[in-house]
Amino acid sequence: MTIRVVFVCLGNICRSPMAEAVFADMVNKAGLSDQITVDSVGTGHWHVGGPAHEGTQKVLRAHGINFEHVVRQIDASDLRDADYLIAMDHKNLADIRRLGPTDAVVSLLLDYADGVDETEVPDPYYTGEFDYVYELVVAGCQGLLDHIREKEGIRT
Repeated sequence: MTIRVVFVCLGNICRSPMAEAVFADMVNKAGLSDQITVDSVGTGHWHVGGPAHEGTQKVLRAHGINFEHVVRQIDASDLRDADYLIAMDHKNLADIRRLGPTDAVVSLLLDYADGVDETEVPDPYYTGEFDYVYELVVAGCQGLLDHIREKEGIRT
């Protein structure tokens, strides 16, 4: 059985691809890539087919995370096939729920972050704070991986 995790933000150029790359890196380093797959999507269509934002690419490179990304919009297959739909903020969460029923766990990334005061990952497209967003994403992804391993009984 493979667990499918899909990260969701507005445009799929900043936060969700960053979370996808960070989480995939953690999954690979834990030797779990045969048990957990990772993807990301946006709720909007504006950037479909394009790359991740240069700020996201830059911060990932600075942390030694290799990542190729093509923007895509959430669709019915994500609602049907994902085990976890992980939103970056409350608006993304509401958008996912508005799209229709899903059996996936639908939650905020920072619900899984220990020691973080934020409840939402702010959009660096508007703030330019890619380094801060990276710190939040790492905290959330580590907590999410721990949660999935415990809940799904995944061992290395």
